[in-house]
Amino acid sequence: MATTPKSTVPFAVTATGAGVAQTIEAGGHHFASDALPAFGGQDAAPSPLYYALAALSSCNQVTSALVAKDLGITLGATRFEVVGDLDPSVIAGGAEGNANFAKVTVRATVETDADAAQFAQLVSETERRCPVTQLFRRSGLELDNHWTPAALAASVA
Repeated sequence: MATTPKSTVPFAVTATGAGVAQTIEAGGHHFASDALPAFGGQDAAPSPLYYALAALSSCNQVTSALVAKDLGITLGATRFEVVGDLDPSVIAGGAEGNANFAKVTVRATVETDADAAQFAQLVSETERRCPVTQLFRRSGLELDNHWTPAALAASVA
């Protein structure tokens, strides 16, 4: 049984474009997207696929900061490496199959003062609460999400 949200916050995007390029406005921010030459673009801006992977990284960053605050732990610098494995034959060639990433790998290194149990809770709770992680997870792709703790830098401690 689905839970009805108490309230929602709308996130709206408007975009205009021609060919495979777009100019996007979101929350007062303006940015562009384009496609790689293999997909008919000029590679003049990040492709929507890069934006999707960046959204996963950024949303994990925001969510982990909120979760750390709730857990009473300190986070310092975080480094994310996100790789999506995509078979381009569906989008570019019209082949039958799933146009989604087959697998997305997230590697995060997080400076923190958390002990092992707290860090495990940080990772688990971040995955549960991150809307973009849930979007990826529920899409059915293989999501390999691996986080590693690192000692806090002296300037953060």
